[in-house]
Amino acid sequence: MIIIMKPGVTRGNVDHIVEMIESKGLTAHLSQGSQVTIIGVVGDKTKLAHSNIEIAPGVDRIVPVTESYKLTNKKFHPEDSTITVGNVSIGPKTLTIMAGPCAVESADQVMETAMAVKKAGASMLRGGAYKPRTSPYSFQGLEETGLQYMKDAGEAADLRTICEVTSIHALEIAVKYVDMIQIGARNMQNFELLKEVGKTGIPVMLKRGLSATIDEWLNAAEYIVAEGNANVVLCERGIRTFEKATRNTLDLSAVPVLKAKTHLPVIVDPSHATGVRAYVAPLSKAAIAAGADGLMVEVHPCPECALSDGPQSLTFEDFNQLCDNLDPYAKLAGRTFR
Repeated sequence: MIIIMKPGVTRGNVDHIVEMIESKGLTAHLSQGSQVTIIGVVGDKTKLAHSNIEIAPGVDRIVPVTESYKLTNKKFHPEDSTITVGNVSIGPKTLTIMAGPCAVESADQVMETAMAVKKAGASMLRGGAYKPRTSPYSFQGLEETGLQYMKDAGEAADLRTICEVTSIHALEIAVKYVDMIQIGARNMQNFELLKEVGKTGIPVMLKRGLSATIDEWLNAAEYIVAEGNANVVLCERGIRTFEKATRNTLDLSAVPVLKAKTHLPVIVDPSHATGVRAYVAPLSKAAIAAGADGLMVEVHPCPECALSDGPQSLTFEDFNQLCDNLDPYAKLAGRTFR
């Protein structure tokens, strides 16, 4: 349930309600907007059955919340959140581009890519040091060495960095090197990993699972936020359907649905969604039109030689052209870019 306070409510009124909630062993989540203060109640609301909170001073009304996710729910936090990663803001006023190779292969490869994507307009460098591959014989990543390469390249190009982690052990290492942690589709419901990520406080990008519903996705994000880390960004990367023309089916309808359900920023990954380089640009434009707060795009110096996902990776020239083409779309959406 959420308790909506009256405009101009006093701090004493708010503190009184919070005390009533916490005295019953529940948690109060405070959201103070420019006009209205909202208090979210997390826990068994039946414990408040005889508290008569609705008639307490300063209370406007009480709204029940049926969804199991509370902290990520827009009813608790009506204003869209902006997540800060270093000097990069991900939210409703900006268009954030994360770009880089699927897998970090060498120091030269990631350094060259960082310089190229920075020049084109990216504000974050993506790269995989831990690669959860379908086949155990595929390239699994350079692990900590790859993280060091990313850190060096990010600092040289003045880009914030993001890398996927696949285990708690990988997380413990990655937090020493990168600015943002990515939880991939295969680990979206790895709840122990989600809780550990939540404890770090570092910004997190949570990708949608291959067959996950939006509510399952938001409940996964709830695990992170419930541990005290509200710095979560959601990433739509395509879901598994019967269609074989693309690697996955990009669910762009998820963007406006999420905008109605949650205050968390939403970005789109057209590279993993389609698996085809030629489809990345048109779906990037469509994602912005749908309301996405950013894009994650795979870029490689030589896609033909890539150790992972070469067919979906853009060349430097392709990426530069994409960013040029995105300028009017960003302006039309009222977002700052580059």
